Amino acid sequence: MSTLPTYDVVVVGGGVAGLSAATWLGRYRRRTLLVDSGDYRNARVESSHGYLGRDGVSPAELLDDARRDLGRYDLVERRGGKVRAITGSKGEFVVDVDGEEVAAHRVVLATGVGDAFPDIEGFFDHYGASAFHCPTCDGFEACGRNVVVVGWSAAVSGFALRLLDWAKSVTVLTDGHRFEGDDVCLAAMDRHGLELVEDVAVTLEGARGDLRAVVLRSGWRLPVELLFFTIAHIQHTELAEQLGCRIDDDGHVEVDDSCETSVPGVYAAGDLTPGMQLLQVGAAKGTIAGVSAAMSLQGEEGSPVSPTPAPDPEQELQAPG
Repeated sequence: MSTLPTYDVVVVGGGVAGLSAATWLGRYRRRTLLVDSGDYRNARVESSHGYLGRDGVSPAELLDDARRDLGRYDLVERRGGKVRAITGSKGEFVVDVDGEEVAAHRVVLATGVGDAFPDIEGFFDHYGASAFHCPTCDGFEACGRNVVVVGWSAAVSGFALRLLDWAKSVTVLTDGHRFEGDDVCLAAMDRHGLELVEDVAVTLEGARGDLRAVVLRSGWRLPVELLFFTIAHIQHTELAEQLGCRIDDDGHVEVDDSCETSVPGVYAAGDLTPGMQLLQVGAAKGTIAGVSAAMSLQGEEGSPVSPTPAPDPEQELQAPG
């Protein structure tokens, strides 16, 4: 195939989706390179919730444990760095890792999503402890508490209404922007007692884990115990677009039930793809992508370092004639 170092699969992204994909590729004895940029969406979050058997675990601890487990598989290599480009096609991909090229038969993209953050003094002192981007992930901690949601798009109304599963009160703060929702959004918010404040947030008061107030430009101190925000999400689809993968209207990489994209041999998993953005969902999608990529190699010649893959059952068991 190539004189370049050759892998069965290159996995791009070292979060739960990428680590899960690489783990399963290791279990299928496929030579795998996991490229980890070290840029994690939940890097500042203290506790992740709802992960079966690990409720309340810190994302950092979860990733450390996964990396340790991954170390059991000799054919999996984890490398820090950034994938700059991917060219080629199924069975003949060339992956540029910080200027060094490697060859791959398959690719798994697990590059995730980023968030646009509020421009409020002291925000990052509270982010991950009292300020969050995900009501599903951290809504339970809002039980019986006063919540402020920072955002101004029409979508913020639905986001804020969902928090009424838990919160004592919810105030939408537009940080000085004009609220973009229509009369239907305003009526729904009013009907359920959500206050709308179109003032600029200047600073947050309180120690980390003990948020007390948002100080507004008008001088008003808006009492708050938890803050949520929804401004913009940045899908890291550069490599997917470079490869020609189909992107949906919401900016996600489209995949089929095996997590394969519209480009043969390219798989995608985690927050990069449509659906719920939860750690456990990302891990599950990573599993599907990793197993699917491994099984797709059956009947083919893979990396010279890997054991020979099994035959392709669909080809072997076809009826004669």
